[in-house]
Amino acid sequence: MTTQHSISPRAWVELSLLACLWGASFLSIRITLNEVPVLTSVFYRCAGGAVVLWVAVLLLRLPLPRAPQVWGSFLVMGLLNNVIPFVLMAWGQLHIETGLTSILNATTAIFGVLVAALFFADERITARRAIGVALGFLGVSTAIGLSSFADFDPRSAAQLAVLTGTLSYAFAAVWAKQHLAGLKPQVAAAGMLTGSALILLPLTLVVDGVPRLDLMPVTWLAIFYYAVFATAGAYLLYYRVLAMAGSGNLMLVTLMIPPVAILLGAVVLGEALPPHAYPGFALLALGLLIIQGRIPLPRRLRRN
Repeated sequence: MTTQHSISPRAWVELSLLACLWGASFLSIRITLNEVPVLTSVFYRCAGGAVVLWVAVLLLRLPLPRAPQVWGSFLVMGLLNNVIPFVLMAWGQLHIETGLTSILNATTAIFGVLVAALFFADERITARRAIGVALGFLGVSTAIGLSSFADFDPRSAAQLAVLTGTLSYAFAAVWAKQHLAGLKPQVAAAGMLTGSALILLPLTLVVDGVPRLDLMPVTWLAIFYYAVFATAGAYLLYYRVLAMAGSGNLMLVTLMIPPVAILLGAVVLGEALPPHAYPGFALLALGLLIIQGRIPLPRRLRRN
């Protein structure tokens, strides 16, 4: 089971702020993609976030890693936790709504349960988790609308891309637990984003060419937001909330992000989600709450 603590009013405020930061990132990324290619937009996010986090690390006077194997782990972590999911989700947002992207992004917790069970003996699939995972996948299937795959098109591919990105997040969590557990979380986040930027730089130059600088002010503002606030700032806030509320309560942010993204997508971009997206999200949320133990199960299953 995930770690549970009572949530103080301050923790609720910061958890809500974190949901708003991440929820608005879907809008800012979509605005950026109007002028900036996918790889370039992700490079800006990782490089900008890395700079801000290294400044924070220096100000906090945290010890810097020196072992070569640690920096190698940063590269792998950056690939799994940033490069693959950020690129796939950014490309996906070219073809599906920001709100739907945020709903599919919530499956990170579902894949996390399954992947953790493959690698860690203490993360076995209990009856409670199995029920939660099953409901989660039913929710995803409903949100996507499986009939949409009858005629496979860019929208179908985009939804699969986002789901593949969430699966990559799950493998990143396993890698972090195995290779980065001894590091200060701020240092691990800064190193991970640095590794991501190093991977993305040559790819961006080859695929997208030299980045343009003659962008509209709103595009630069969107880039600044998702690099500084929704990436670097959100990571720092994430670890604050984790320390205050515990990992179990922190998972609630997964359910708080989609309403923010859906609202902003509707107000700013005029998006309207397909009707089946809403019951799909409700089922997904129910599955996540069951996994957390927030919804009681029949007595014979409670011990699991």
